[in-house]
Amino acid sequence: MTRSTSSAPSQRMLRVGEQVRAAITQVLQRGEVRDDVIEATVISISEVRMSPDLKMATAYVTPLGVSDHSIVIEALNRNARYIRGRLGQQLRQMKYMPEVRFRDDTSFDNYKKIDELLRSPEVQRDLDGDNDEQ
Repeated sequence: MTRSTSSAPSQRMLRVGEQVRAAITQVLQRGEVRDDVIEATVISISEVRMSPDLKMATAYVTPLGVSDHSIVIEALNRNARYIRGRLGQQLRQMKYMPEVRFRDDTSFDNYKKIDELLRSPEVQRDLDGDNDEQ
């Protein structure tokens, strides 16, 4: 049986990514990170993608109620080593503790743009089947 060369994550990468996501969420919810920006912001972690060797974790986050996400992302990355150290309690079973990096999750913006397009009069006209106006 040959292994596929697709870039889709393995079941193990997905499982570990979810464990890392839950662990980071706990660290942030407990207020363990002493940073004014992080403490003053509600942060949603939508996904953690693991590298194939499980040594790198990329966390996609959405700071809620903040217009400039880059400030929060910068604060999280500034504290990434500390957060990584706090993950050890929840991820004892891992051979290596993954390095964590944070990225802005733009998928919600993409969904919003698609929704706005679908609600536009031109698309509504096409969806309603009203093509007589042409």
